[in-house]
Amino acid sequence: MFFSNKNVLIGVTGGIAAYKSAEIIRLFKKDGADVRVVMTESAKEFITPLTLQAISGNEIHDSLLDARAESAMGHIELAKWADIILIAPCTAETISKITHGRADDLIGAILLASKANKYIAPAMNMNMWTDESTQDNYNTLLKRDLSFIGPGIGEQACGDIGPGRMEEPDKIIDFIKSTFKSGPLSGKNITITAGPTREQIDPVRFISNNSSGKMGYALADAAIEAGAFVNLVSGPVSIKANKHANLIKVNSAKEMLDKVVKSMNDSDIFIGCAAVSDFRPSGYSDRKIKKEDIKNIDIHLKKNEDILSYVASNYPEAFVIGFAAETADVNTNAKKKLKSKNLNMIISNDVSDKSIGFDVDHNEVNVITNKETIFLKKDKKIRIAREIFKIIASNI
Repeated sequence: MFFSNKNVLIGVTGGIAAYKSAEIIRLFKKDGADVRVVMTESAKEFITPLTLQAISGNEIHDSLLDARAESAMGHIELAKWADIILIAPCTAETISKITHGRADDLIGAILLASKANKYIAPAMNMNMWTDESTQDNYNTLLKRDLSFIGPGIGEQACGDIGPGRMEEPDKIIDFIKSTFKSGPLSGKNITITAGPTREQIDPVRFISNNSSGKMGYALADAAIEAGAFVNLVSGPVSIKANKHANLIKVNSAKEMLDKVVKSMNDSDIFIGCAAVSDFRPSGYSDRKIKKEDIKNIDIHLKKNEDILSYVASNYPEAFVIGFAAETADVNTNAKKKLKSKNLNMIISNDVSDKSIGFDVDHNEVNVITNKETIFLKKDKKIRIAREIFKIIASNI
C-alpha cells in the first residue's frame, strides 16, 4: 500500500470535474492513505459533501470560520496533519487566489500554512487555460513548491476540444507516486536495522532489549518514499513492513550481524536503529530449564559484536548512522558514541520521556554530526523519519 502512513488532504473546488474527486479519494484509500476533504461552497453545487464524506470516511471541512472545526482540526491543524495536498479539480479562480497568497477560504489558508507536498490538477475551459492571466499564474506557481498534474487535452463539457480537462484519477495518483519514487535518495541502497534482538537462554526464555520497531520501520517507509531501495533487517516485532522493502527477519544479534554483512555489500547507507542486545548467555540449554530442578540460577553473559562499530570499521565508503537511546546527558553521550564508533551521524532521543521513543507513535530527536546538531521537535515517527532523510540527503 504505497500511501500507507500518509495523510492526504484533497481540496475540491467548483468545476464539473468535481465528480472525479470521489474516484481520486477511493484510489488513495485503496492504497492505504488517510484522506480528508476540504470543499469550497461552489464545489457543493457539483458533488455533495455527503458523497465525499462517505468515501473518505471523514467529516468534510468547508469553512475557515467554523468554530467547531477550529476547536478540533482547523486550518492550522489540517496544515500540520497533511503529508500531501492535492487540489482536484482546481479552477482558474483558485489558481489565481493561490498565486496571490489569498487566505480568505479554508483551502488558501491551509496551503499557506502547510509544508506538505502540494499538487494542482487544473480543470477549466480551454480558453480560460490558455488565457494570458492563467498562464502567468501557472508559470509563477511552477517556480514555487507546487506541482501541476495536467491539464489533459480532449473534449470538454462545453463541447470545446483542447487543453483544460482534469487528468483522469489513475493518472493523478500515478503522477504523485512518481514524484516520491524519484526522490533525493533515488538509486541509493540503504540497510536499516529495526526492532529488538532476542538471545535465547533455553527454548522458551530469552533476554532482550525494549523496542517496538516503529522508528526503524518508519525510516524504511521514508527511505522508500525518497526513492531508495531498502534492506530492512528486523528483529521480532508485531508491525507490518512496507511491501516495497526487502524484509529480512532475524532473531539474535549474531543473525542480525550476518544479514547486515550480506546486505552491506551493495549498500550506500547504513542506519543502526535496532535495539541490539549487548550480551548473550554464554551457555544455552536445549531443554526448558525447570524451576523446580534448581534453587538458584546464574546466567553468565558474554558480549555480542557491536554491529554499528563493525559496519563503520569495515565499510568505510558507506554513510553510517547510529541511534542513541539515552536517559540522561542525552546529547553528550550521543556525541561520545559518534566519535568512539567513527560514525557519520548519530540520532539521539530521551527514552526517559514516555511520550516519545519506546512503543509509541511519536518521537523527538537530535540529529548530530561532527559539524552540527539539528533538533527535530516532537512529531509522528514517520515525519521525523522524513526529516532525518532530508538531512542525510544534504550530507552525503
